[in-house]
Amino acid sequence: MEKYVYINDRPVVWDAETNILDLARKANIEIPTFCYHSDLSIYGACRLCMVEVEGRGLVTSCSTQPFEGMRVKTHTQQILKLRKTIVEMLLANHDQECTKCSRANDCKLRDLSNRLSIDEVRFRRTRPIMPKNLGSECLERDPNKCVLCGDCVRFCDEIQGIGVIDFAERGQNVSVNAAYGKSLQQVDCINCGQCAAVCPTGAIVVKSHIHLAWDAIHDPQKTVVAQIAPAVRVALGEMFNLPNTELNMGKLVAALRMIGFDQVYDTAFAADLTVVEEATEFINRKSNGGKLPIFTSCCPAWVKYAEHNYPSLLEHLSSCQSPQQMFGAIAKNVLPEKLNVKKEDLVVVSIMPCTAKKFECKRPEFIHDGIADVDLAITTQEIGRMIKEAGIDFGSIEPESMDLPLGFATGAGVIFGNSGGVSEAVLRYAADKFNIPVPESIVLQDVRGGSGMREAILADGNLRMAVVHGLRNAQELCDKIIAGEVHYDIVEVMACPGGCTGGAGQPIVHSKKQRNKRTENLYHADKVMTLHRAQDNPFIHELYKTLLEEPNSHKAHELLHTAYRHRKRIDDDELSFSADDGADRCKIRVCVGTSCYLRGAQDILAKTLQMVEENAWGNYFDIAATFCSEKCDKGPNVSVGDTVIHRAELKQIKELIQKEAQRRSK
Repeated sequence: MEKYVYINDRPVVWDAETNILDLARKANIEIPTFCYHSDLSIYGACRLCMVEVEGRGLVTSCSTQPFEGMRVKTHTQQILKLRKTIVEMLLANHDQECTKCSRANDCKLRDLSNRLSIDEVRFRRTRPIMPKNLGSECLERDPNKCVLCGDCVRFCDEIQGIGVIDFAERGQNVSVNAAYGKSLQQVDCINCGQCAAVCPTGAIVVKSHIHLAWDAIHDPQKTVVAQIAPAVRVALGEMFNLPNTELNMGKLVAALRMIGFDQVYDTAFAADLTVVEEATEFINRKSNGGKLPIFTSCCPAWVKYAEHNYPSLLEHLSSCQSPQQMFGAIAKNVLPEKLNVKKEDLVVVSIMPCTAKKFECKRPEFIHDGIADVDLAITTQEIGRMIKEAGIDFGSIEPESMDLPLGFATGAGVIFGNSGGVSEAVLRYAADKFNIPVPESIVLQDVRGGSGMREAILADGNLRMAVVHGLRNAQELCDKIIAGEVHYDIVEVMACPGGCTGGAGQPIVHSKKQRNKRTENLYHADKVMTLHRAQDNPFIHELYKTLLEEPNSHKAHELLHTAYRHRKRIDDDELSFSADDGADRCKIRVCVGTSCYLRGAQDILAKTLQMVEENAWGNYFDIAATFCSEKCDKGPNVSVGDTVIHRAELKQIKELIQKEAQRRSK
């Protein structure tokens, strides 16, 4: 029997909706909200979604559960006045220079201001102007645009499991900040950019490198080539109100040539190359008792996350570079002769769905003799804006084909953009070696799907694979692998929801349905390809014949493989609690990195400071919190002078400090 809730006196069938907000949307009524996100926990902070429930008065629709017969009003005079007041108060403290904001076209605050017919702000600014945080290679933070909705904080914590940003201070001084007020570049941010994707007001945005791309294009000494990542083709059309069809890839190629790029290639070519190298590496490990499971290394956000959090698993990462970097390495070795240009005058620009690619191409591992393999990475959003800057009517231009040989790819390379796509591409390559039946359609449903964690058991149990997206899921899986609770041969990890199709460099989406459509379209793109397996790409064969010799050869390792290192969680020396007056003091260093913090380092630091203060020993000791990356499994790690104590206890530290104080007081 159907149950009804009455919204604005109209009956609405109440099915599985858990709050009034979703029920109203089902009835085609859009109740405004800042802090509600279907993938995140209920927060109820912005109060914009207030509705009036008969018998209860005003309630937040995002956190109020419906009941049969409930009567709801969504736009009474009081509610409309309340919403308008809330938005005005937000605007009073908001940087309103919308013409210079990259999020101007999809800013929730601007949209709500228009919807509520706000033509003046009656309140004065109460918060001081704060400096922008521009330290990150990938993201920009402007606290003057933040409305404290908490979407970025909750996504970083709940979906990615990192919690690199949080609310700091109290009252009107509250703000969203990284640990200890550091920039995102200095903490264990993995540059996934999902905070920017969910931010409704442009307080966190993708750092633009459009000007650098234009500088290279306008430099007559430079030959500028582009590589286009697979997931770009299924999202760019959204910026021009076009359906995402395969034609958009051809239109993008034409647009890039009109902008001034000299050659246009496909990152999916390098993805085919990655399949061959990574599958060969896996087969060698499986056959020779090497480190298993092998983790994919295509996602730079995942790689950086592992460097920060799972140093014990770094040897399990595939040594293969990502397709972006493989392309750059090949381009810088092959194209100078082909295009008759000096290597230092060849500029490789990546067009990516991912913000972390901006960081990846600047890693020292991928810069040789001062020349980067990939010079610049820009996002789908950025190339869309460049097309608009150039005045190109994207919807009307005729599609063109990519340049050869680095513009030819198989369907295996194309599906790299989906979560599970890397695993499927590897399976298509290795199927014969493991006697895995491959259907005529080449579709391997075992690794496809939308869940954040899924597994496939193939080859009569001899091949076990796991696919995860979202780093909270990766964390849970890694912990189980380390504990010996689960065993896999291959683990594919992508940081962003749905994989690269849901990357933060893509046009902003507000629904899973839209993101899932991109995934579906990428699989459709695979279907219309002539070839579907990486090993069938004739230009890959030619590349091995002329340059790389064979998969995993010495030459292939020199150009296409790398290694990763353990990183500090806080990229800074220390936070000192002592006067900087040049006095000769005994140094006390307490590591407060996450591992040590969880083992009680914070308590040791606090009580050490208290002990020194109570005994007036400030002239004897220089106390600081450090963020070391050594012996994390043996924390808390504390040093007093030259003595280093692992698994430190407060009693030990006090005894050492007392002895040192007695020595210095004599």
